[in-house]
Amino acid sequence: MLRTDVRDSTAWLTLDRPEKLNAMTRAFWQELRDALEAADANPSVRAAVIHGAGACFSVGGDIKGFGELGDEDDRRAYVEEAIGALLAVEAAKTPTIAAVHGHALGGGCELTMVCDLVVADETAQFGTPETAVGLVPGLGILRGRAHVNLHWLKYMILTGRRLDAEQAQLAGLVQAVVPAGTHVEEAARWASEIAARSPLAVSTAKAFLGSDAHDRFEEAVATVTMLQGSDDLAEGVAAFTERRPPVFSRR
Repeated sequence: MLRTDVRDSTAWLTLDRPEKLNAMTRAFWQELRDALEAADANPSVRAAVIHGAGACFSVGGDIKGFGELGDEDDRRAYVEEAIGALLAVEAAKTPTIAAVHGHALGGGCELTMVCDLVVADETAQFGTPETAVGLVPGLGILRGRAHVNLHWLKYMILTGRRLDAEQAQLAGLVQAVVPAGTHVEEAARWASEIAARSPLAVSTAKAFLGSDAHDRFEEAVATVTMLQGSDDLAEGVAAFTERRPPVFSRR
């Protein structure tokens, strides 16, 4: 579901499943890794822009697919694939820019967290709604505090409420808010500015400012894997599919 195209010095990575609001399939995570590795290996690429086709950036992981996961080993493998791919965005040598419009929810919001820069148009909405189906945002709990003000992050995760573009900028998730429909154009300008800089200096700065997230990677994977096998997730997915409020068990 990831379409890639290199134009001039920019790699354009397009989430291209608009009929499903760019809901992320399991295969997407490897596609994302492959695209980043190709960008890093291409000496002509100085920056990568990630954006969504159609009505929005991405509504996150395909919830129906969660119910199709197998035993604990399969669930753990899936969580490692997803969080690992998101950390790979942060670790990539190529600077990444998220150009966001419409919904950026769940994994879509987390993808913006690990991009180096984020530009959003006025229609953008950011959210981490996972607790509504008995989950937590794996990358969000692992790396969110490095990118978003802690109180805003708790607000997003604990309530599931969405931030509009202006709130996301206040929270530290977005660097610029632009008029509707101009987010890709602005991202292209940023990519051109990065391309004009010393590639060695840019890659060195990016690496130095990188994460220490791998220190708690196993803990984050174990946490989300446990929730993937819970009764609350089964109820959350069923409620989502049946379009009804979930009835969760007591803690």
